[in-house]
Amino acid sequence: MKLTKSAMAFTAALFAPTMVASLAPSLAHAHATLEQGQASINSYYKAVMRIPHGCDGQATLKVRITVPEGMVSAKPMPKPGWELETVKGDYENTYTLHGREITSGVKEIVWTGQLEDDHYDEFVFQARLADTLPVGETVYIPTVQECMKGEVAWIEIPAEGQDPHALAHPAPGLKIAAAEGGDGHGAGHDHGASHGDHGMEIIKVGDLEIDQPYARAAPPNAPVSAGYMVIRNTGAEGDRLVGGSVDFADHLEVHEMKMDGDVMKMRELSDGLEIPAGGEVVLKPGGFHIMFMKMKEQLKPGETRKVTLEFEKAGTVELELPVRDMKGGHGSHDHSGHSKSN
Repeated sequence: MKLTKSAMAFTAALFAPTMVASLAPSLAHAHATLEQGQASINSYYKAVMRIPHGCDGQATLKVRITVPEGMVSAKPMPKPGWELETVKGDYENTYTLHGREITSGVKEIVWTGQLEDDHYDEFVFQARLADTLPVGETVYIPTVQECMKGEVAWIEIPAEGQDPHALAHPAPGLKIAAAEGGDGHGAGHDHGASHGDHGMEIIKVGDLEIDQPYARAAPPNAPVSAGYMVIRNTGAEGDRLVGGSVDFADHLEVHEMKMDGDVMKMRELSDGLEIPAGGEVVLKPGGFHIMFMKMKEQLKPGETRKVTLEFEKAGTVELELPVRDMKGGHGSHDHSGHSKSN
């Protein structure tokens, strides 16, 4: 895909926050911290735990993360060169997720490998933030580094009114914001996952489930816009999102944004986007997304637009995308300059 100079400039501005976040690991941190320290209830949160050093010169051999109550259906991300194990148990409460009750899940995640003291790394898991979590308060995620001799335990939780920075080994904290559309709207979106209309019914086609779809508002005369969602595959075989159609743009493409060294690059997925069996793919700003090319109409916040998606095996499905205004928050990106050159 080729971009005009103006489109390249817009694209750079569009994904600047994502680029900064991707380069953040090059910075030195004294404590174990979360890449994103705020997220909304009723959303999927991608927890990126940043481990900055070992134990007083020793290499880190294990990283243990305790998943707090209210972060349900946790799924860790495997790391090349590291062994991964999970400890499951019963939740204190019963939660409803996608129409079914769940009473147990992953309570602890353990990565075993080797991280030298002078190196930096990240350990990732995803979880659903239940609506029982306290809005406006901070939930702490105890994290322990085990070394050959001793450990560094980031498990201290501040007392009420105490500054967490006053603690020697504070547990990484996640501030909980209201669900989008509720009190505190826009106060803390989870851009590690999709943040669409959480009240919408899940759309099913074949073995696939489409959750939280939404489209980005586009200013007048914008050449492009984008759509996001979570796609889950409940079947035993993989599928692919291969395309689709809309009436408010010339055509639809499936795209990917990712870092290549220090450069953020975009490409069209000409073979489609794989939805693995038993897994899910999150379409989000700065990652996989649907691009609406050569816009015919402006997308205004508050509108709902119809989109038809085509899957290799499941076939086609029509869904409605609420249009969201992305301006003003840490997720404010503008797809308007993201276009093909003629």
